[in-house]
Amino acid sequence: MSKFARLYTSHGTGKIELEKLKEIGQNVIFEVGVLVFHPENICLGTNIYVGHYTILKGYYKNQMTIGDNTWIGQGCFLHSAGGLTIGCNVGIGPHVKIITSVHADEGISSPILFGALKEAPVIIENDCDIGVGTTILPGITIGHGSQIGAGSVVTKNVDPYSVMVGMPAKLLKKRV
Repeated sequence: MSKFARLYTSHGTGKIELEKLKEIGQNVIFEVGVLVFHPENICLGTNIYVGHYTILKGYYKNQMTIGDNTWIGQGCFLHSAGGLTIGCNVGIGPHVKIITSVHADEGISSPILFGALKEAPVIIENDCDIGVGTTILPGITIGHGSQIGAGSVVTKNVDPYSVMVGMPAKLLKKRV
C-alpha cells in the first residue's frame, strides 16, 4: 500500500431515517433511490421534492439547509462538507452537482487524492433556477432570482437576477 494511502471505510447505506434529520418540515417527498448521509446535519423546510436517485451527501460537520418549496430533480448530487444553503422556491434540474470541497494540491510528491480537504460553502439564494446537468463548485453564491443554463459550470459568484450559461458560466443577460 502507498505511504499516502489510508484504509477506506464505508459512509453507510444512505438509508433515509427521517427521525435522524436535524429538521424536517411537512410534505417532504423522497422518491425511490434517494440516499441521505449524515442526516443529523441536514435541515429540510416544507414542501420539498427530492427526485429519484438523488444523493444528499451530508457531512460530519457543517450543515445542509434546503428551504421551503424547493424542487430537486432526479440524479442530483448535493454535497455539504463546506456547508450548503439552498433558499426557498428554488428549482434544481436533474443531474445537478453541487460540490463544497476539493483536495488540496500539496505538490507532486503526494497524490492529490490524499491532499487535505479544502472546504468552502455554496449558497443558492431564494427564487433561483439551476438547469439540468449544471455543476456548482465550492465557495459559490448564486444571487437571488438567478437562472443557470443547462450544462453550465459555475466557477464564480453570480449576481442577483442574472442568467448565466456555459463552461465556465458567463453572464448572458440580466432578468428584468
